[in-house]
Amino acid sequence: MNETRKPIVVVGSVTMDMVTCTPQIPRIGQTVIGTSFSTTPGGKGANQAVAAARLGYPVQFVGMVGDDVYGPQLIDNLFHAGVDTSAMLAASGSSGLAPIFLAENGQNAIVVVPGANGKVDSAYVDKHLHVIRNAGMVLCQLELPMATIDHTLALCAQFDVPVMLDPAPAAALSDPVWKQVAWFTPNETEAAFYIDGGSDPEPVARELLARDLRGIVLKRGAEGAYVAVAGGKAGWVQPFAVDAIDTVAAGDCFNGAFAVALLEGKDPWAAARFACAASAISVTRHGAQASMPSRADLKSFLASRG
Repeated sequence: MNETRKPIVVVGSVTMDMVTCTPQIPRIGQTVIGTSFSTTPGGKGANQAVAAARLGYPVQFVGMVGDDVYGPQLIDNLFHAGVDTSAMLAASGSSGLAPIFLAENGQNAIVVVPGANGKVDSAYVDKHLHVIRNAGMVLCQLELPMATIDHTLALCAQFDVPVMLDPAPAAALSDPVWKQVAWFTPNETEAAFYIDGGSDPEPVARELLARDLRGIVLKRGAEGAYVAVAGGKAGWVQPFAVDAIDTVAAGDCFNGAFAVALLEGKDPWAAARFACAASAISVTRHGAQASMPSRADLKSFLASRG
């Protein structure tokens, strides 16, 4: 690990994605014939860790897998992507699993079964306090128990470590959380959960910032991203037009790349453009972690787009 840079630390979930490709996502009560099936490592936390590591930034992961057949595969995949897995443990029982339906148009529907992720508690986080204390930024999502997220954010506030929170899947947040988050990064559906009926990004961002958040990125897929900072400017970052074949983990790719760009000194809008480019590449590839671009991929893509 490059000791001259404080690492990104991901306290999050790791799952085995079980992907069924199908002409369309089935409706309630409907049976459709799938076209293929595969297993591929995923989990929002692990996806974000791999996204950052593939870009050449030091990353450490705090989390658990099960002692089933999938656990060693999940850890090995993170390790070979460049993620420091020394703060990971194989707990008894199942690893996290995520059955996914992937339609021909690139849209997806996902069910997350927590498994070992549900065993990542406050005591386990405390065992790795030194990892969090020395982080350049901590990335969290909402696929771990909420008590664990609350505890992790409180520790980060204590040690003045910035937090990027991806509120997925959307869930109610305790009052202290809003003040402890440096970057809040919902997609359109998640933002509407916190701002009832909100779809226009400008008033949504203003209302979220009024909750004492320091920075907002509203991830809007093919529309790009809307970035706003407390007491500062706000504005759109335009997307890159690509032919999407698989949108799984595109938002996770964005978060990992955004964190890397911020820690490398880019301003939030330049960082968001960097992240939009990374996620644009990811949707042209199949898989979650398998779709994450390398730094060379990203440089080539940006050069080709001017």
